[in-house]
Amino acid sequence: MKDPIEYNVRAVERALQILGCFDDEHPERGVSEIAQEVNLHKATTHRIVTTLVNYGFLERATDGQKYRLGLELTALGLKVLRRMDLRREALPSMRMLVERWDEACDLSVFDQGKVFYIEVIQGSHALTIVATAGQRLPAHSTASGKIFLAHLPTSELEDFLNGPLVAYTGKTLTSPEKIRQQLAEIRTQGYSVDDQETEVGIRAVAAPIRDQTGKVVAAMSMPCPSSRMTIDRVPEIARDLIDATQVVSRRMGWFK
Repeated sequence: MKDPIEYNVRAVERALQILGCFDDEHPERGVSEIAQEVNLHKATTHRIVTTLVNYGFLERATDGQKYRLGLELTALGLKVLRRMDLRREALPSMRMLVERWDEACDLSVFDQGKVFYIEVIQGSHALTIVATAGQRLPAHSTASGKIFLAHLPTSELEDFLNGPLVAYTGKTLTSPEKIRQQLAEIRTQGYSVDDQETEVGIRAVAAPIRDQTGKVVAAMSMPCPSSRMTIDRVPEIARDLIDATQVVSRRMGWFK
């Protein structure tokens, strides 16, 4: 569902119109041609085109006078396709886990330093406390977030740990050194646990999903009230979760 058109930002709207004027019949256009096509003043068109070039969404054609769509658009498109493929491949395993444990299961990616949820399947219990698709939650206190942090390049992890680390409950780790130790354990055992670190009374287990290169691209987790997911049950749920995520990883092209 689209937002009302009055919310549109005019400059962004014009930039999108410029990008949209390129097609198979007109893969390259000059500034004057673009201006005429989108009904803009040539000077305005030139400024927007220059900005799009600087950000990689347009590039100069070989003649140096015309422009064509840039590779940054390809990168964005591939991100969308990967996310769509990921969700499609993960859903059968998520449904299996929900049927097996009758608890919710969610699928997330790492975006802008937070956990971004792209799919959630609920169990049948009346009492369920889970994220919703489209929601962002902190990385250092959530099970899924810890999976992503555990597999970040060292420089990116250190940048993250140098930022604000909020304590959401009395159990939330905010010491960079303690978080590093916990992430090392996660890499060894293959799963992570949020033991009431984001919300009191909620426990969650998460495991990684890898792409064809072995890179962790997503996490699958099962959150539920700690009264149902006791500490004793965590290892068994974790084993099932790891088995399920490895199936998805293989379907995504990763073979250990």
